[in-house]
Amino acid sequence: MRWVIGFLALIIIGEGVYLFMKGTSKSAEITTASTASAAPVVRLSVSGTKLTADGQPVRFKGISLGWHNIWPRFYNENCVKRLSSDWGARMFRAAIGADSHAKTDNPECHDGYIDDPAFALEHLYAAVDGAIASGSYILVDWHSHNLHLEAAKDFFTKVATRYKGVPNVIYELFNEPVSADYEKDGTFDDLSSNEAMAAYWKELKSYAESLIKVITEIDGSKPLILMGCPCWDQRIDLPACDPIGGYDNLMYTVHFYAASHKDSLRESCDKALAAGTPIFISECASCVSDGKGAMDVESWEKWDDWAAANGVSMIAWSISDKDETCSMLTKDASSEGPWNEDVIKPWGQFVKSWIK
Repeated sequence: MRWVIGFLALIIIGEGVYLFMKGTSKSAEITTASTASAAPVVRLSVSGTKLTADGQPVRFKGISLGWHNIWPRFYNENCVKRLSSDWGARMFRAAIGADSHAKTDNPECHDGYIDDPAFALEHLYAAVDGAIASGSYILVDWHSHNLHLEAAKDFFTKVATRYKGVPNVIYELFNEPVSADYEKDGTFDDLSSNEAMAAYWKELKSYAESLIKVITEIDGSKPLILMGCPCWDQRIDLPACDPIGGYDNLMYTVHFYAASHKDSLRESCDKALAAGTPIFISECASCVSDGKGAMDVESWEKWDDWAAANGVSMIAWSISDKDETCSMLTKDASSEGPWNEDVIKPWGQFVKSWIK
């Protein structure tokens, strides 16, 4: 990232915490802040297509924890605090597995929220409390590929009740919707049908409207809410043509894996922004979309430059120890940190440098 033009300092009264934003003419990058217990932060709001803090456009470069039910060991306060203090992260994402979908490829992993809500909430709350204590933001991500409306209502009711009025908490309503055929039988036959995908988006809109109502009836402080779009968060054109109404502190998520997703997805994002659609990249990495393969640094840098120019925040995937390119730590890494360089994998080293 090439940042120019001085510094804008926001002084937050309470607990003696100062947040510094290094600015550009487009937006400001949130950089490392001093930490304190229960440190307050500026409430985030959407203005046009921009994310703002205290009226100023801001852009975050953050880190996502992996699925809570595959890597629960990283869901603790100290892990998040270390990533904030040692890596400089000011925004996190807690990927709470909604169902037990992850067991398809990880049979030994824990059940998802639907089958064991107590386990999910225990680990989520530890991560969120660590973010609050470090003066950081955190996305509470309902990490699913399928619609589970009633379970999602239950989940967000519990989370919003616990964190009502806390500006650190951001609600991500649906990780990666796929398609109606995927919902029915696990196939992708309708991905190429614009008519079918538009119909699926209407279902997603209804889902999102129901959850927004659940959250905002509990938390009247107008929290920031994110919503995914079809085809693993690739079809940003659908909400651009048919946006969710009735709530304006809302952004739509796009996910990219730089070795797989290139100019065509950025062009779709450009059209969506031109239509007034606010975008938040809540998951991304430098490899191919299956999490493997070589890091495509050139493509990553094109995405990073594009996001900087448009003031779009990016959350890198993930704090996990899987044998794949986009996992940041080795199995020898401790669950809470600190982490020596020899237990941080190449992607983790890259992200650590990128954030700082």
